[in-house]
Amino acid sequence: MWRRHGLWVRLWAVCLVWVGGQAAPGPVTLAEFDAGFAEVLALKGRTNEAGRLRALFALQWRYTMAENPETATYTGYPEFNDRWSDLAVEALGRRRAELVRTRRALDSVDATQLDEEHALYRDLFDRYLTLDEEGARFPEEYLLLNQMQGPQQGIAQTLALMPATTGRQVEDVLSRLDRVPAHVRQTLVLLREGLSRGITPPRVVLRDVPAQVLSLMPVDPAKSPFVQPLETLPATASAGQKAAWRARALASVTNGVYPAFRELHRFLVEEYLPGARTNLACSELPEGKEWYRHRVRRSTTTTLTPDEIHEIGLSEVRRIRAEMEGVKAETGFSGDMDAFFAHLRTEPTFYHETGTALLAGYRDISKRIDGALPRLFGKLPRLPYGVMPIPSYAERSQTTAYYQPGSLGAGRPGNFYANTYNLRMRPKWEMEALTLHEAVPGHHLQIALAQEREGAPEFQRHAETTAFVEGWALYGESLGKDLGLYQDPYSRFGQLTYEMWRAVRLVLDTGIHWKGWSRDQALAFFRDNAGKTEHDITVEVDRYIVWPGQALAYKIGQLKIRELRTQAERELGSEFDVRRFHDELLSRGALPLDVMQERMGRWMKAEKAGD
Repeated sequence: MWRRHGLWVRLWAVCLVWVGGQAAPGPVTLAEFDAGFAEVLALKGRTNEAGRLRALFALQWRYTMAENPETATYTGYPEFNDRWSDLAVEALGRRRAELVRTRRALDSVDATQLDEEHALYRDLFDRYLTLDEEGARFPEEYLLLNQMQGPQQGIAQTLALMPATTGRQVEDVLSRLDRVPAHVRQTLVLLREGLSRGITPPRVVLRDVPAQVLSLMPVDPAKSPFVQPLETLPATASAGQKAAWRARALASVTNGVYPAFRELHRFLVEEYLPGARTNLACSELPEGKEWYRHRVRRSTTTTLTPDEIHEIGLSEVRRIRAEMEGVKAETGFSGDMDAFFAHLRTEPTFYHETGTALLAGYRDISKRIDGALPRLFGKLPRLPYGVMPIPSYAERSQTTAYYQPGSLGAGRPGNFYANTYNLRMRPKWEMEALTLHEAVPGHHLQIALAQEREGAPEFQRHAETTAFVEGWALYGESLGKDLGLYQDPYSRFGQLTYEMWRAVRLVLDTGIHWKGWSRDQALAFFRDNAGKTEHDITVEVDRYIVWPGQALAYKIGQLKIRELRTQAERELGSEFDVRRFHDELLSRGALPLDVMQERMGRWMKAEKAGD
């Protein structure tokens, strides 16, 4: 899983759009954006359509950054680092209405007058805008908070991405700290309204959230993650200036941030958890069936129905289970699969003794993969990556690992975050597959290459097309043998366990949100079919409950990529070059699956023709 930016509600163009260069600095107003969109329309007939399209993309990018400051921080654009997204009810309604403005401007661009590249980007922009238009009817803003996301997660995470090596950067951190109370109050307004309408996460998954809030408030504010960015201050600043900055930060945290989070904690304990809904399914919410179908379309970029995806999942579970039986036999284990799962979960030699050793193990695997990547790829990213522990305030309810993209522009590496909480839940036999997924050749390689595409539109450099991004990372797990990994049957079983994990997701997500499965039923199905530890199984099932549809993207994307590779190997025969296949697949950034299939089909024809 790659960690998305700290934005908790997205109701406007998810496509992060083309800008030929950095947007001009300085404050912007809504009136200026209105004038800009009007100018794009007024240019009709006065300039070529590709030029108008580029102007629209540049304007929409700047608008998206201004309205989503957390996204701007995450993608390495510091202009809006002094603020948070405006979550006022009026602002959310305004953004919904402004989709009409973007649609009018896009529809005015004649696609027949565009070259192939511009036509592709117009089509992609149109697709994402259409999803936003269709999704605007669903009140996502009432689901801002759960065990995986919310102010108790995103505020500290966003601050941690902010450098503080210049005076301006320090002032941005301080400004954001000062604005935390207002941001939390806006969140509380939305959560209360959702509560009154019965639109909340299920109560069962909220059990750890109050403790997450408290974990952000150690007795000594200087130890809070809120002041982490100020651990490094400008070297050129005087001792007095540094002391003044730190004093301002501590005063802001003590007098503003802490009281706001105490209010949030009281609300959670006294109102939100007691009043949260007890059913699980997205389909039980108002317009829930339509809401879930929309989430499925957005996540998978396909027209597959929940019932069709459920059956694909069951089929994949049966196939992978058969392969697991073969690898189990290689180990010499004499018991049945349930006994083997128990052995994998309980044998002490399968676990590291310390978090330091676990992280060192991941770093060793990463570096071994790094040296082998040229076997499978002709183009590699410049951006480095590291291996880091998941922050302690989030580790209990977080998944096994996640990847957080870096930014060359911001001078920030990508990071593979590994969970060091409860080491008896972090077996060694899963570490190779997990590294392949979260670091290389999975998320870091794909996302960093997309970011580094010179001259590419921003929405492709930062596209969050989950079926492609997660499908690629799951496909990347299958490349371990070619990269010198999976040398023992336990590691190979780990790879199958991870593939089974994603197949199980197809069954559980649709089972919970479409077919009315209970949480116990989902836990039992997971437990019966994968060797994951009990803690991981619980965290995962609770994740599917609060992110309906998201977990479907992995296997659906991987199956399509694997299908295309099999087709290429068959059609090209001895001329098939895996390095060229991978480079082409990654050359346009993350694409919807049908667009990926069409482009790879054209590539295969060109390869056969020797072009």
